[in-house]
Amino acid sequence: MCVITLAGSPRYPSRSSSLLVLAQHYLTARGVEVIPWNLHNFDPADLLHARFDAPALLALCEDLQKASGLIVATPIYKASFSGALKTLLDLLPERALENKVVLPLATGGSAGHMLAVDYALKPVLNALKAREILQGVFAQEQEISYQQNQPQLTPALTLRFQQALATFVSAISRQRSTEVSA
Repeated sequence: MCVITLAGSPRYPSRSSSLLVLAQHYLTARGVEVIPWNLHNFDPADLLHARFDAPALLALCEDLQKASGLIVATPIYKASFSGALKTLLDLLPERALENKVVLPLATGGSAGHMLAVDYALKPVLNALKAREILQGVFAQEQEISYQQNQPQLTPALTLRFQQALATFVSAISRQRSTEVSA
């Protein structure tokens, strides 16, 4: 089983990318191969000028083809997900997420941004033909702190996060068993 993680924050590291690092540890401990990607893997000029043949974009598309799922993390700015992430998603082929389970993760300054995942990010993921887009996790910035440069989640966020990851692993396992029997 292979999963892509995609950090959609223009800042690295960031709170949203910290969630991905924790997700990567969780998945790796369960025998899932994780291929990490972030916006900094892409030449900004390739994104800005919509270069569909950019080497990094082609490599991401190749990785997506072999993956069972995608975990995408983004900060919420002005009631929407990162514009740089939107630019990248716009360059993916129409069916880039076909047969993929997707887990969205988002961070924001207040609970007022919580619905941005449902109303901004999920429609784009759906347009890329994701098989299943899970509920996801929204974390307020104050729920993530750092001790010795390591992200620390509040107990409530830890519980929501672990439940979402368990659901994700179950969904990609279910999908994989369906593909094998087909």
